[in-house]
Amino acid sequence: MNDVDRRSALALGFTTAALFPLLQSQPAKAAALYGPNDGKELRPGIRVVEIAEVPSEIAAYKQIKVIDVVFQPRAGDPMEMPMDMDMVCLITAGEFDITKRGKTFHVKEGDVYTCGKGKTDKATNTTDGMGVHRIALLVAA
Repeated sequence: MNDVDRRSALALGFTTAALFPLLQSQPAKAAALYGPNDGKELRPGIRVVEIAEVPSEIAAYKQIKVIDVVFQPRAGDPMEMPMDMDMVCLITAGEFDITKRGKTFHVKEGDVYTCGKGKTDKATNTTDGMGVHRIALLVAA
């Protein structure tokens, strides 16, 4: 496991703070308004809807892409998968169990968490309704 120095921790904190308004800038589409064919299917029960793409003013990143990942009721990732970039996740609908490195925690609407490049993550919608992750993908410079 890599240690995180103070400078990296501060950079991540500032990045998260800078991204929060972007995550909120376009109101999340109500989960009920996403149809079964909106966006692109990642796997059965999980679709990705592109929301925005903007250049980044954060030196470590050239671009920020905002997407909604829409989970059907009880849908989830089959296993922990490595992330290909840093990201900040905001739950805009539903509740999820998130598993990282074998440890599981629960998030609900309004909660925010982060994923680091190369780290693993698994999300499962734990509700009988649609769940949505609004994700800011931090595209490295």
